[in-house]
Amino acid sequence: MDEPQALVAFAALAQEHRLRLVRLLVTAGPDGMASGVLAEAVGVSAATVSHHLKELSHAGLVASRRDGRSIIYSAAYPAMSELIAFLMRDCCQGHPEVCTPAVAALAACNCPPGDTAHA
Repeated sequence: MDEPQALVAFAALAQEHRLRLVRLLVTAGPDGMASGVLAEAVGVSAATVSHHLKELSHAGLVASRRDGRSIIYSAAYPAMSELIAFLMRDCCQGHPEVCTPAVAALAACNCPPGDTAHA
């Protein structure tokens, strides 16, 4: 991920409802959630959630797929991993102990064993 891509991703996340949506989708895992369920969970209208999901999708942080009459959204884990890697790329300056808390937080992910979607 380069700086312009990171800026687009951070701009998309810099809004209360979008950040909540991403957190919900990360929690939902690869199965994702229907847009109507997301709208209800965040407490906004279907049109509003659609707008926010479009912005997150444009930033590459959310993927969508059709399931019958529903659109299911899921977190784009590879893009999120790239965003984290972008932030941490030049970490430590030769002092790995500086990065240890961040690495430990990521390692403590409550992902089910063998769940590579969150890696």
